[in-house]
Amino acid sequence: MNESSKKEYLDQLDRKIEEFKSKKKENRPKRLKVQNDGWRMVIELVTGMILGVSLGMALDYVVGSEPIFLIVFSLLGFMAGVKTMIATAKKMNETNN
Repeated sequence: MNESSKKEYLDQLDRKIEEFKSKKKENRPKRLKVQNDGWRMVIELVTGMILGVSLGMALDYVVGSEPIFLIVFSLLGFMAGVKTMIATAKKMNETNN
């Protein structure tokens, strides 16, 4: 191999490396967006549960009853969290299509 063919080979290799790096950079934000969307949905579910449990415990304390309100509002908080997650998933699906 002479010097000019080595230089051409190295130039080709540099171009391929740059193409690979640019493709890798383009894919990175999508992966981060998916992770953020997943955490958003988890936080929505946990927030609904925490609000339901807190409200149920507070009502049980005020009324002085058995943990009936805790059970009822825990289930309601879970259902509200799931409903919010489904609405978020639909919205994300619409924006991605």
